[in-house]
Amino acid sequence: MAQIEKNPVLNIKNNPLRTKKDLQTLMKQIAQPLENYFSADKAHLYLGKAATHYSEQVAGFEAFSRPLWGLAPLIAGGGSVPIWDNYIEGIKNGTNPQHREFWGFPKDYDQRTVETAAFGLTLALCGSNVLDSLTSVERENFYQWIKVVNKRKTPDNNWNLFKVLVNTGLAKQGMEYDKKANKHAFERIETFYLGDGWYSDGLTNQKDYYVSFAIHYYCLIYAKLMEKEDPIRSQLFKDRAVKFAKDFIYWFAEDGSSIPFGRSMTYRFAQTSFWSALAFADVEAFPWGVIKGIVLRHLRWWMKQSIFTDDGVLTIGYAYPNLIMSENYNAPGSPYWALKSFLVLALNESHPFWTEEEQSLPKLEKIKVQKHSQMIMCRDHEHVYALTSGQYADFEPAHTAEKYAKFAYSNQFGFSVSKEPYGLTHGAYDSMLALSEKDNLYRVRRKCEKVKMSKEYIYSLWKPWQDVLVETWLIPINAWHIRVHHIQTERMLDTAEGGFAIPVDDPYIGLMKPDWDIAKSSVGLSCIIDLLGERKLKMVRTAPNTNMLYPNVSEIPTLIKELEIGNHWLAAAVFAHTDESFFSKHMETTPQLIMRENDFYVIHREGERIIKIKKQEV
Repeated sequence: MAQIEKNPVLNIKNNPLRTKKDLQTLMKQIAQPLENYFSADKAHLYLGKAATHYSEQVAGFEAFSRPLWGLAPLIAGGGSVPIWDNYIEGIKNGTNPQHREFWGFPKDYDQRTVETAAFGLTLALCGSNVLDSLTSVERENFYQWIKVVNKRKTPDNNWNLFKVLVNTGLAKQGMEYDKKANKHAFERIETFYLGDGWYSDGLTNQKDYYVSFAIHYYCLIYAKLMEKEDPIRSQLFKDRAVKFAKDFIYWFAEDGSSIPFGRSMTYRFAQTSFWSALAFADVEAFPWGVIKGIVLRHLRWWMKQSIFTDDGVLTIGYAYPNLIMSENYNAPGSPYWALKSFLVLALNESHPFWTEEEQSLPKLEKIKVQKHSQMIMCRDHEHVYALTSGQYADFEPAHTAEKYAKFAYSNQFGFSVSKEPYGLTHGAYDSMLALSEKDNLYRVRRKCEKVKMSKEYIYSLWKPWQDVLVETWLIPINAWHIRVHHIQTERMLDTAEGGFAIPVDDPYIGLMKPDWDIAKSSVGLSCIIDLLGERKLKMVRTAPNTNMLYPNVSEIPTLIKELEIGNHWLAAAVFAHTDESFFSKHMETTPQLIMRENDFYVIHREGERIIKIKKQEV
């Protein structure tokens, strides 16, 4: 422990993460630095000063609760951690209405409702460890506090399942629980089901990581813990998880990384918690060695990123500390939701997840259409990216357009968020078509009026203004993808379309006149080629801290053109990769586009693949 205290971040990075013992050690390494941030009576953790839409006191309670997602499985699986005594004391004081550090009873639509789920899991996995440490009065305080959540209104999305976890925990400890609240929650979740294992997060167009690390995660925990009491529903949840896994595996690369997409990116390695929940529920959707490999490689990838403070506290951000991309509900303790991925620590060492050898990903299709997520998943070697149209978070968290409505999302190049819509530099329009009414204020695709998917492409109709209509076709071609836009406008417009963003190694090189046509750095290469030969190429440099993966200034190869009132066609081929030799090879086989009167053809010489698409979808 002395070594961990000396340099917690270095110890985390040196952890090989191969065995259960390694993962137990990592949980201790993540938990140990928290000891310095407890409140006087241990019921809150104050990890920083960044504010949210809820109070500092509630944020302190959130920071206290979220490590339980990892601590409870650690304790249940035979591990231990010194700060567990602080948690017992904090629970005693936080649930005591007479104590100065009382958490307060959850109210309607309250952040405290979210955090009760971690206590439900704790009760389910190691409740006796907690309850045996409480007096009869303290037990009653805890019970009266946690059961209140069943009477509270919540947003009609994954929040419905927080009550289910609370009631599951109460049931496993032989305490009275609210079966009606569970019934209502399951009825609401059922209305979100889309088929083939997919849900939306509420009655919305949002199908992001909340499907995996929220809805499926909670349902799998229930399926394991309540399979005797509710066998039919439990089996249903397991069967759906198997179907979902067949699609979700495409979101991951062999190096362990996954595609940044959607809101709540600060939850980081919660991205792999679905796979941990599969193991916990004994659902072998893929061979155990494959599931084990996904989980451990993902955690190893994340432990290489700059996500901790110098003393070992998780930061708000994605691959580095970054408040620009954060939501208004991201408090200093929010990132500890990532510890949901540690659910496998509850498994016995004899479980096949631990006994089987780690395996690589199975052979996956290079192009995979996923109709429910409205994505076409593409992969070449270590580059995994999604072409997407039609997703949107209706309550509009920060940077909604950037997090859901770009044309492409990449595991290697991330995506960028804007600092403001004025100018190309601050807008950071990678994988977007940005339109300005001759005033340098840019609009991009947000909501789609119409989306159509086929085996060859994904089509969308969108309106940046009521009198400007844009049809977009996204077409994967081997390592490339093609974008075709048909624009009908009643306004004179400036247009700018960006490829993938590449971080700049030295911001001073080429600063005055970046005249190259390929963005290149130690990270990789990126290009965008105008297939109609009518647009100018501009290498746009973005503001720092706008890309999810890289804090550096980025370069975005961008095609520029002015449009008069009327009908216009734009078309581009887009390609990026980290391997220069791979990039150079594919630059020799640039796709071509042939426009006809009523349709257009995309031709790629490699394999003589020809795709014919009707121009008018509307």
